[in-house]
Amino acid sequence: MITKRIIACLDVHDGRVVKGVQFVDLIDAGDPATQAARHAREGADEIVLLDITATHEGRKTLLDTVRRTARELFVPFCVGGGIRTADDAAQVFEAGADKVSVNSAALADPTLIDAIGHSFGAQAVVVAIDARRDPEAADPVRDAQVFVQGGRKLAGRRVVEWAREAEARGAGEILLTSMNCDGTRTGFDCELTAAVSESVNIPVIASGGAGTVVHFVDVFGRGKADAALAASIFHFGVSSARSLKEELAKAGVSVRLPC
Repeated sequence: MITKRIIACLDVHDGRVVKGVQFVDLIDAGDPATQAARHAREGADEIVLLDITATHEGRKTLLDTVRRTARELFVPFCVGGGIRTADDAAQVFEAGADKVSVNSAALADPTLIDAIGHSFGAQAVVVAIDARRDPEAADPVRDAQVFVQGGRKLAGRRVVEWAREAEARGAGEILLTSMNCDGTRTGFDCELTAAVSESVNIPVIASGGAGTVVHFVDVFGRGKADAALAASIFHFGVSSARSLKEELAKAGVSVRLPC
């Protein structure tokens, strides 16, 4: 049986881990390298570091932060934010990342996905999609919209359509974040996650809304996610990856239990 992955996310602003609700009201959550090492020790299958203001501020990823964090890790490490070219991606890989996540730049120039995949392989390319649902839309799931620049700007693309194109261009995974659910700890958007998962043949990582074990069980089942990402519940001591996995195993979800 294929195991489900638990991923710890580090949203980084000015070199510090931060966490907010629905992409605003950020509060400090510690040092990236320290947090990453702790989450890895506690059983996270992967670490994702997102430099959340790099695109908005028009700068590249904070490579020193990436290097310092990578030195602490023994699990796969994905980095996103400010990656606009294949050369930018190369610098992030050289700094210690195993994968890169692209978002706004890929929407501005979708050939970026092709270029990174051609140079480094599809397994190294994660396309991040920040999605918002309008509850008044005719079909809130199928009409869900993509946002860019850290959720600040409407991209003019529907989520499912963009996920399909990303796969066709060589993305190895989709990181789907529900802006409606982000930071609320009220559960993942299982309907939207399932819609994307059913539309592509590559792994889909669910993000936004993690709060309890039941939420993870739900997104792996009803949401059909291959992996689930959490931030605040790990950073602020609500749970650890180890205890979460133990509870998931009891619930019948196949996970890799830490030694």
